[in-house]
Parts: sequence; C-alpha cells; structure tokens
Amino acid sequence: MTTLILSAACLLDDSHRLLLVRKRGTRAFMLPGGKREAGESALAALQRELHEELDLQMDASALQPLGRFRAPAANEPDTWVDAEIFVARLPHPVEAAAELEELAWLAPGATPPAELAPLLRDQVLAALAEHQAANALS
Repeated sequence: MTTLILSAACLLDDSHRLLLVRKRGTRAFMLPGGKREAGESALAALQRELHEELDLQMDASALQPLGRFRAPAANEPDTWVDAEIFVARLPHPVEAAAELEELAWLAPGATPPAELAPLLRDQVLAALAEHQAANALS
C-alpha cells in the first residue's frame, strides 16, 4: 500500500466558507495543497502548493496547524494519504491555476458535495468545526 505525504489548507473567506478544489481529470473535491517534496517541511510544501495552485502567497504566521490525518486517497487506488492540515483566512479572492479545474465554496452548516475526498469528508470537516467553535469561545 502506497502512502502519499501531503500538506493542505482549510482556507476560509470572510463569510467563513471553506474553499474546495477539484483537480483536472478528477471528480472529488478536496482541500488545496499537495505532495511534499523530499526534505521539504509541511509548511514549506503548503506554501509552494498554494502559490502553484491558486497564485496565493501565504505567510507562515497566517497558517495555523489543525492536525495530522490519514485516509484513503480520493483519486489513486490502493493509496493512502497522510496529511498535515492547516487553517487560514484568505487574504483576497483566488482563482484556479496549475492543475486545478474547479473551485467551490462550502458554507458553514451546508451539505457538502457528494464527491468529497475521504480525508476531508471523514475527518477534516469535523476537526475544522471543533477548531472554529474553540476559537469562537476564546
């Protein structure tokens, strides 16, 4: 079984909507981010991927760790993903670039799209909700 080491981000707009992306030639929506390169930190990989996919420059201080999650890969059979996930506010609107075909927004309390990556559907959405609730109280 292959495991892909990833970094991804829960990027929220001013309305607290979560940015979802769909890569070209795939069906599942997921978080922006991607595979870490050899010797690359989780944060550096995420910053590189956000720049490539969304032409977005994010300062490391704007990216808060959410956690590390493991789940079956959305688009590759017999493959798992091991992902470090971060949370950040989007500093400005973004558009799809590189291998991204589509962007979508998930509003708080809305029903997620049917085609959602397992990592996001089964683990990250709940962790993000807990994170947001905890930060609302502080």
